[in-house]
Amino acid sequence: MSFRVRCFLVFLTFYVQGGLSRDYEANLGANNLLQRIKRQSKPSKPVLKVTDYHVRCSVVSRYAVTTVQSSVWNQLPVTKEAAFEVDLPSSAFISNFTITSNGKVYVAQVKERAAARKIYDAREIEKFRVAVSVPSGARMLFSLSYEELLPRRLGRYELSLGLRPGQPVQNLTLDVSITERTGISFIKVLPLKASRLLSNTAQGDVDAPASTHVERSATCARVRYSPTLQQQNSISSKGLNADFIIQYDVELRDLMGEIQVYDGYFVHYFAPRGLPVVPKDVIFVIDVSGSMIGTKIKQTKQAMSTILGDLREGDHFNIITFSDKVHTWRKGRTVRATRQNVRDAKDFVRRIIAEGWTNINAALLSAAQLVNPSSSTSSKLGSFRRVPLVIFLTDGEATIGVTAGDTILNNAKKALGSASLFGLAFGDDADFLLLKRLALDNRGLARMVYEDADAALQLKGFYDEVASPLLSDIQLSYLDDQAYDITRSLFPNYFQGSELVVAGKVKPGVKDFKVSMSAIDSKKHVKLENDVLLSHSNGNGTADSFDCSAGLEGISSFVHRLWAYFTIKELLLAKLNATDPAMQRLLADKATNLSLKYNFVTPVTSLVVVKPDEDEASPSPTTPKPTTAAAITTTVTTTTTAKTSAAIDGDPHFVVQLPKLHQNLCFTVDGRADDVLRLLEDPERGIIVDGHLMGAPSKHGVEDRSRTYFDQLTISSATGGSGDITITLSLDAVVVEGEGQDVLPINQQGSVRRQGVTVTVDNHRSCWIELAKDVRFLVLFHHYKHPSYLQMAHLGFYITDGRGLTASTQGLLGQFQHADMSVTAVRDYLDRGAHKEAISARGILRWGSEHMPVTLQDKTLKDTVRKRHTGKCWVVPKAELERLLGHPYESYVVDRV
Repeated sequence: MSFRVRCFLVFLTFYVQGGLSRDYEANLGANNLLQRIKRQSKPSKPVLKVTDYHVRCSVVSRYAVTTVQSSVWNQLPVTKEAAFEVDLPSSAFISNFTITSNGKVYVAQVKERAAARKIYDAREIEKFRVAVSVPSGARMLFSLSYEELLPRRLGRYELSLGLRPGQPVQNLTLDVSITERTGISFIKVLPLKASRLLSNTAQGDVDAPASTHVERSATCARVRYSPTLQQQNSISSKGLNADFIIQYDVELRDLMGEIQVYDGYFVHYFAPRGLPVVPKDVIFVIDVSGSMIGTKIKQTKQAMSTILGDLREGDHFNIITFSDKVHTWRKGRTVRATRQNVRDAKDFVRRIIAEGWTNINAALLSAAQLVNPSSSTSSKLGSFRRVPLVIFLTDGEATIGVTAGDTILNNAKKALGSASLFGLAFGDDADFLLLKRLALDNRGLARMVYEDADAALQLKGFYDEVASPLLSDIQLSYLDDQAYDITRSLFPNYFQGSELVVAGKVKPGVKDFKVSMSAIDSKKHVKLENDVLLSHSNGNGTADSFDCSAGLEGISSFVHRLWAYFTIKELLLAKLNATDPAMQRLLADKATNLSLKYNFVTPVTSLVVVKPDEDEASPSPTTPKPTTAAAITTTVTTTTTAKTSAAIDGDPHFVVQLPKLHQNLCFTVDGRADDVLRLLEDPERGIIVDGHLMGAPSKHGVEDRSRTYFDQLTISSATGGSGDITITLSLDAVVVEGEGQDVLPINQQGSVRRQGVTVTVDNHRSCWIELAKDVRFLVLFHHYKHPSYLQMAHLGFYITDGRGLTASTQGLLGQFQHADMSVTAVRDYLDRGAHKEAISARGILRWGSEHMPVTLQDKTLKDTVRKRHTGKCWVVPKAELERLLGHPYESYVVDRV
């Protein structure tokens, strides 16, 4: 059977719930579409049949290894593309990926990346996707494995497994085994969760999905789920599209926690129960700048009202609001959380108004002044000791006062002392990197709060995680130099319901592993020591009353891999916080080496599949077989000049790249002054680009031909957030509207980020607009120092990355984004006596069923920020222009900018 891969792509992307999805499509009115272009409804495309879909997960002592398998059959008479998609927890590392076809297994390899990919924590999910072409009658088996350590939050571990086969499947199964050596205290299967939004409804004794079977004993549990076709169709005719969620907790009676040693590696789980809660000094620092106007400030107020009501009377608190000015609710101190003070604080929160700029530095310094001196250091113990916490929420970047990130970091570290800072980045526009570095420097952590309907619940949920400190300054030590290569073992705080984890290596020959713990509780220092006999710890569990051996299969050395998993994460965090380039390189090299050794796909490695493009049995054995390398990535970052896929510049001259030929297709549209042209429209993603034409003097001898240039461009994008973004570009400024208005002059560098859209004016008189990670435009501002009467300042528009535009994209320029166009050169011969020289000045352009003559000419091109230069271009004759565009000029004229 012939197996041919025409295009093999592997990439990770982020899925943001509530983005450009059904909610947006339902609201996309007909008035927003370009009515002048005739449309025909397309029948639904036939899809390949998924015959089997299996999810298997083995959890051993919180360490989960999950494998997702999907078998696809091409029942169609033609070759068809099969796509395999898996939602991954953002904390997981891929450890294996294979494709099986025609009895042959193609195994992906983990390779070093040239540059680390950037991580954006988008709803704590990354999406893995691969697409291959499947010949008629062929079957394809995809298999992906990933590993993660389940964190303990609010007294439970949560395992979330995506079930998204894309259609109802006859043979769909989920099989989970959980083995915990100290015992399982409870296990609960939640209803299928089709939305990632949080809910404030009490779960109580909820029912597991139909066809779920749970077995359990003291130390082992088995969960199976196998819905019938009828049950899948009752949920959705398009198949399951939900998360299967299991929650559980473990028995842990030893105050020292659980220590396992295996094959020279150890892991220490520390989560003591039953300790008294230590009172806290908590300072809430809330961004009330203009970008918080609307839904965000409303949700923040809602969350704060609930949080204030949950303060214990032994707690002390205060509230700081900041924009370009900083306002402290109670000057100079924190106050006790009495009923009256809480009521007054709620009144203060209700009166908050969002306006102004963002002075992060001043807000942090004001919070530092409020930290109670008597509790700001752990050395001053006594009955009144309180744990100082700063909860800092912002939705943007520093825009006034001190705005340099390194300066803010240094100032905060000096001022906050031993207080723990917890940064909450509200929405995509927040400077999450700065908050992560602030948290790393100041004994805390940073978390994203997503701009969704459940933002108030996200805020409250985070506060609940840190609301009950039990211990401070916890030091877990492994005595007599018995251990080495230990992960982080000093922790600023231990909160109720959480867990601290340390992993490391044990020196050869050690029989008696000595462990100690020191910490501070509500009143005193606490110190414990314990001995672990290694002879009793070489196994990872024993057989129970029913077969849970599948939970141990394949990961008998889970401690070994857990150590690598933890170490890589800590190296990457250390690199993030390092300022010395040499140290950054050293940390990156260490993380890369470990990732390669353990076959982990991490931010510093790539997943590469090298496989034949043609069937191995194909003739022509001497012809080298091309290979396709595909890298996992999460973002599209441009560090060099981006390649232009389509552009419009000059009087409007259109340039479309023909990637197969590495040449351009050029055509000119004779526009009319004051017309507004629809350059691009993607109705599925809600992206529209319009351009306004201005008139220019005619050339001598051709006065009958009008000359026009673009003097204004308008780019609008439906972001799926609290409002759309509109970017208006003129000859002297860029105006960004959406949750307020920002103006960027073109003669100075500047950048604005709103709802995931980034607009940057650089020092080349150009503006980069990134609507999404795979949709990027460039606008050039053409000005002349000493213009002739023919030269007029104008704008040029370029699509530098259009991969994220959908197949339904239209418009003068947009319609060519996914067009399959080719030019066949027609060779003429020039008679030079004894020799005939072949020239290719003519060609035939083919596009679908259309074909038309073109000529190869030298044209002056202005692609990207390079100076204008001469390049080859296949030029479409004006007589063929309407046939090329498919519609007359009038069809692209709209009534608005």
